Amino acid sequence: MAARSAATTARASAPAGLLSIGQVLAKLSPEFPDLTPSKLRFLEERHLVSPSRTESGYRKFSAADVDRLRFILSMQRDHYLPLKVIRGYLDDIEAGRTPALPAGGSVPRSILATERRYTRAELVREAGASPALLTDAVSASLIAAADTYGDDAAQVLRALVELQRSGIEPRHLRGFRAAAERELGLIESALIPVSRRNDPSSRAKAAELAREIAGQLEVVRSSLIRSALGRLQS
Repeated sequence: MAARSAATTARASAPAGLLSIGQVLAKLSPEFPDLTPSKLRFLEERHLVSPSRTESGYRKFSAADVDRLRFILSMQRDHYLPLKVIRGYLDDIEAGRTPALPAGGSVPRSILATERRYTRAELVREAGASPALLTDAVSASLIAAADTYGDDAAQVLRALVELQRSGIEPRHLRGFRAAAERELGLIESALIPVSRRNDPSSRAKAAELAREIAGQLEVVRSSLIRSALGRLQS
């Protein structure tokens, strides 16, 4: 904690160019519409980000803080990772290690890299897919229709390209959306005790708990699939 305090004090005397909470929201809200001041404060409470403070106590965020926030929010949104997992990953990075991304696979780029956004044509080209396959994926609710798409959509479309080669089309996977909706119902039921307290801190905690539950459901689902594959191979 002493090192953290020293770093914060040093940054408080840094030159101009730091951003207020409002300016951070203006930068990140287009990509993360649900981001709020209470969410930023919640992430600070969990030691995910450490903005400096002015003499009056106002938080000030550096460009590195904003990039770190973008990474954290992307991991939550795209991979449903709990904050403690993301923090452990960031701690490893800061210690000079090169851990695998908690969602699977290694990360050859800096954690400060911004997620790429794709137009429809760029997404199709990046995934090696046909425009018709993307249309079918959107129709089957496997990819949400949008003006631009992120890395998660590119990953899903690549998987659909490979599945198509095995004769599995997006229309065969419509049940995946229904299963996801059922899981959402379970999560919403589990959040009722927290959601009843309608204050900013409780809303932030509910969002984090939702991601933790989603991550645990993913563990169970993966285990069931591996077990089924084992029976198939035997």
